[in-house]
This record gives sequence, C-alpha cells and structure tokens, in this order.
Amino acid sequence: MATCDECGEYENLPYQCNRCGKSFCSTHRLPESHDCPGLNEWDDPSGVFESDFEDSVSGASASSDTGLVDRIRGRLDRELSTGGVLGYFRGNAVYALLGAMWITFLLQFVVLALFGSTAFRSIFTLSTAHPEYVWTWFTSIFAHGSLYHIAANSIVVFFFGPLVERAIGSRKFTAFFLGSGAAAGLGHILFELGMGGSASVLGASGAAFAILGVLTILRPNMEILLFFVIPMKLKVLTYGIAAISVLFVIQPSLAVAAGFGGIAHLAHLIGFAIGLAYGKRIEGNVRSTGRGPSIRGPRGPGGPGGRF
Repeated sequence: MATCDECGEYENLPYQCNRCGKSFCSTHRLPESHDCPGLNEWDDPSGVFESDFEDSVSGASASSDTGLVDRIRGRLDRELSTGGVLGYFRGNAVYALLGAMWITFLLQFVVLALFGSTAFRSIFTLSTAHPEYVWTWFTSIFAHGSLYHIAANSIVVFFFGPLVERAIGSRKFTAFFLGSGAAAGLGHILFELGMGGSASVLGASGAAFAILGVLTILRPNMEILLFFVIPMKLKVLTYGIAAISVLFVIQPSLAVAAGFGGIAHLAHLIGFAIGLAYGKRIEGNVRSTGRGPSIRGPRGPGGPGGRF
C-alpha cells in the first residue's frame, strides 16, 4: 500500500511511473494525469539527449535562444521530478513558502536591530512612499507585522494551501501564491495613492485569501471548523468575510470601532477576487481530470475534514 503522490489517496496496488519514479493511483497513473515532466522532454530533444548540435548548426539566434530556454526549463523539471536539490519542493511548495515566511519574520528583527527602521521599511514594506521598490512587491508577502499576523496567515496557508497545490501542481501554485500576493498589495497601494492617502502593506493575507477564493469555487460546500470549533461551509465563511471587508473598506471608521483598523481590507478583497477568478478558470480542467474528488483535506483542529 502506498500514497498517490498526486492526490494523496491510499492505493493497495500503486502504479509507479518509470520516468519520474513517483507512485500513483489508477486515476493518475498516466503521464498526462500527473503532469509527468517526461511529456515536456518528449517534445524537447535537447532535454532528452542533452545535445547542443542543433543549436550549433541552426545559425539562427532566435532558435538558439529558444533552445537554451527549453534546456533550462527541462533541467528544472527534471530536478523537480527525479530528485536533486529541488526535488523536495515537488508537492511541498506550501511548506517551503511557510518556511520562507517564518525565516523572513525572524530576519525582520535582525535588520531592525542592526540597521534601523528605515532599512526595515525599504527591504520589507510595500508602501505608497516607494511603490517603485520592486523587490518589496514580494518581500512584503513574507514579512509580517506581529506574531498573531503571521500565525493567522500560516494557519490558512497550512490547512488550505495543500488542497490547491495538489489541484494545480507545485510550480503553478508557487506562481499563483506570489502573483496574487503581489497583486493584492499593489492594488491596495495604488488605491491609496489614487485617493491621496498613504499606506504600507505587510503579510501574506492577500495570497491566503486568494487560496480561499480558489477553494470557494472548487469546493464551496467543504466543511471547516471556524476557530477550530464552529462547523460551517467554506463558502459561508469566505463570502461572509468578503462582505465584512467591503463594509470596512467603504466605512473605515467601522473597522476601527470593531477593532480591525489598520488592516489592508482592500488587499484581502483583491486577493479573494483573484482566487475566485482563477478558480473559475481551472474549475472544468480540475474536475475533468478527476483530481478534485480524490483530494483529501488535512484532518485536525480547524482543518477541512473529509474529502476535498
């Protein structure tokens, strides 16, 4: 008996892919059902034979550039799928991103102690003062303002992130996490600039809400435990939070009165909208491949029990 590396199901007689070496259930045993890198390499002779012959005789710079990109991508795919340093991250992107969040959180205190608040803001904070600091579009995703802040985001990413990662793959999930987090932060900053205000953004909340948005489309009736105690459907929670966030964006004084002032509620809404849109985009593909019904949610306090 083994666990399917694609969907997490236990299989009495697992199938093993000769190319990537992973074990799969009957649903995902075919290369196209588990995104086997062998499919990409089959269409890329340079990835299979590791030969520069075609580039040397082509005489066309455009073809050479394309071949180089294909070879790099092929090698990266092999590293992700057949071991190597990057092999760990296949199926574990969520945990790698969580690790990066906590390492960054600790690094913030080092920078603050050694170099001061100015350096801290320049490195970690996406702000209306310097939206042109491109690196902060991404460092701000991993930086957080308090222990409670990073703990709350970590809970969401830890419990719900693997469900999305299993549905779309580790590489796409990483790009989705970074892209939605950056877009949510930038959207909030640009809105404040347009309104003539000032603001700064820290945290993975936008990416976390994007994850919830995807699951709201794919599995809206999945049961979760709010505060680890109260059972409810996921769509009730997410749409309820979205409605409250809209109210707080329209009336910031209400957010302050409720004890939720100083929070980038608009970034949450942008992340959630991105997740809904992406969920709609992949909905048919995920269901047609059979991935959705076979993915199990993590059990435990606060986690979605049963099937995803």
